[in-house]
Amino acid sequence: MCGIAGFAHTDGSALAGSADAILRDMAHALRPRGPDDMQFHHTGQACMSFTRLALIDPEGGRQPFISEDGNVILAANGEIYNYRELRKGFEGRVRFRSESDCEVLLHLYLEKGLAFLDDVRGMFGIAVIDLREQRLLLARDRLGIKPLFVHRNRDTVLFGSEVKALFAHPDCPRELDWARALADQGLSAAPVMTDDEPVTWFKDVDHVPSGAIVNISLQDGATRVHRYWELPAPAEADALPESFFVQSMGDLLASSVRECLIADAEIGVFLSGGLDSAAITALSAHTGLHTFSALTGATVVNKDAQYARATADLLGLPNHQVAFGADRVPSPDEWRRLLWLMETPQCGPEQFYKSEMYRFARAERPELKAILLGSGADEFSGGYSVALSGGGDWEDFEGNLRTMARRKALGSQSSVSVWWEGTDLPLLSDDAVGAYAPGAVDDPYGSYLAWKFRDMQQYNFWVEDRTASGNGVEARVPFLDHRIIELLATVPRAYRKRLFWDKQVIREAVRDILPAEVISRPKLAFYEGEGVRHTHRTFTRMLAQNGDELLEQALSSPRAAQYLDGANIHRALRRLERDQSSGHVELLLRVVNLGILDLMAVDVPGSRAPSGPAPYELRVTDFEGPEVQELFAQVRIEDTSVFRLAEGVLVLDDVQEANTSYVLVDGGIRFVIDHLTHADWLRLLRGFDGRRPLSEALAAAGCELDAMRPLLDGSLEAGLLETVDSA
Repeated sequence: MCGIAGFAHTDGSALAGSADAILRDMAHALRPRGPDDMQFHHTGQACMSFTRLALIDPEGGRQPFISEDGNVILAANGEIYNYRELRKGFEGRVRFRSESDCEVLLHLYLEKGLAFLDDVRGMFGIAVIDLREQRLLLARDRLGIKPLFVHRNRDTVLFGSEVKALFAHPDCPRELDWARALADQGLSAAPVMTDDEPVTWFKDVDHVPSGAIVNISLQDGATRVHRYWELPAPAEADALPESFFVQSMGDLLASSVRECLIADAEIGVFLSGGLDSAAITALSAHTGLHTFSALTGATVVNKDAQYARATADLLGLPNHQVAFGADRVPSPDEWRRLLWLMETPQCGPEQFYKSEMYRFARAERPELKAILLGSGADEFSGGYSVALSGGGDWEDFEGNLRTMARRKALGSQSSVSVWWEGTDLPLLSDDAVGAYAPGAVDDPYGSYLAWKFRDMQQYNFWVEDRTASGNGVEARVPFLDHRIIELLATVPRAYRKRLFWDKQVIREAVRDILPAEVISRPKLAFYEGEGVRHTHRTFTRMLAQNGDELLEQALSSPRAAQYLDGANIHRALRRLERDQSSGHVELLLRVVNLGILDLMAVDVPGSRAPSGPAPYELRVTDFEGPEVQELFAQVRIEDTSVFRLAEGVLVLDDVQEANTSYVLVDGGIRFVIDHLTHADWLRLLRGFDGRRPLSEALAAAGCELDAMRPLLDGSLEAGLLETVDSA
């Protein structure tokens, strides 16, 4: 994990005298990506910088690599996993000057030209200045795991591993693309199929396409895109047995993990407690690596933290539980720093927790420079099949895919769509779609894979790269070996139900290396599950800090007034404070992020170290004990606590139903209380008068604190109760 930045003139003219200073500014913008070294190289028309995080051959692997005649200069950010195999092809013909995994790329290019990436396995962003051919090449790995951004104007091309490097050049426009951002399916999380190119969120800044080499002439700017890989189409034939795909999945994953473990520095693993990270951990356990898990209110309630500890213990590995208590709320300054690191409005709770976990891992293990992740397992193995089935089965999943594919195909034909969706029952068959979009719903699974692939590039790859690189760590993702993706993408239709329902293909492939309870665990989001309320509460509190500081800043951005309804944004936050079920805090946060990024694009902030309290480890022996429960309680609940009903909250009896009462908030019914099952809770609620301590209220209601604690915690969170200062 390193940083590339540079620029070139595309009209044959030489760089100006200011090029050195500009290039240094671009490189310094990427310093967190490469804290170990910084190098620069200039030619008459082009220049590039390289900031390095040294994982293989720390002493000899400096970049950029330069051919013996000085005419070809290459820099690569990432890892080439099969570099040893590739180097063997040059034995006796080429003398390598280092043991770096990336040096082989230079010799492959000198020998094969634009075909130099055909046999390469890994994750990378590459820049090549070729003075012989008078061209600049910009390339990315097959899937687009590693970033590379580009800006073109009339006679100059800028490139960099992050957008902020481009912003350091005076020719790059610095403006958020509001219209394109708000229309992006990924930002709104709408379940809409799309295979549009991923967006960068900023005007006139583009991605170098994944699986492609962009070839730009330094003489006239002529540009050609050479695609060396594309996502395979689903296979129709089933000549191979179903068992082949399960066996191959296991073999390829084991091979990928072995390659991801190659480094001259310490490697760790993020162990969430779910299937994917547990599989990666089991396959790498022989190295004795350290595991890191998030200990949050969500991961305790959904038992991710407990499963992570149990898995590490089973494998004989140390497990660091990084604690995020109820009082760990990011400050506005922390959030701005993280948002600028991420450069995406999709920055949310997951990115905060992961960034802090990387921060802890580097502090706890100073020699650690890479982390293995279980990311990327879901999109091609059926990880979302259950969620997209609407509570049904595989046939419902396929039916919903067909509906989404139809909507995508008829997007501009709204008058036609009414025949399927404007009545209680569809009046036309799906075959009728073929008259408007031939083949669109014949097998929508291909469209689904293209959609998920796009999501991975827009969200997963982007945020995994940034949370790691911002802390001087490289994220390695064994499930994203392109051989695995090709295998899963070509599973025949006849096998999908068996292999892709709730990702059975992975569960069966790793059945022999993990206990049954881990194999059978359902999929949960990194920070969600049953405990999502803890996460949402934390980030609602963050937005409300210092008089809604982040909201006010977002609304002051140059174009906020054109796009945002400030009054409703404040109202939405007030509602979330009172009731988490009134909306989704992440959608509000994404809109706020847009406004703040709009400001940052104009007034670019410098790179800063984390400003919040250092993350810490909690050595848990009892996940249900008071130490853990108190850590995540919003309000400490003690015998001496004094509570009262919050303003606007009433408890009323149903005059017609003798055993029913209601909790009203601002005149609307929020909860129904059944006297037969919760009579003690009803008595306790009515006993809160804002004067007597909890112990007296419990005694009067005939209740025990342990039995009432979950209801008390939930009522405090929902804003039904408020504490009274007993002093």
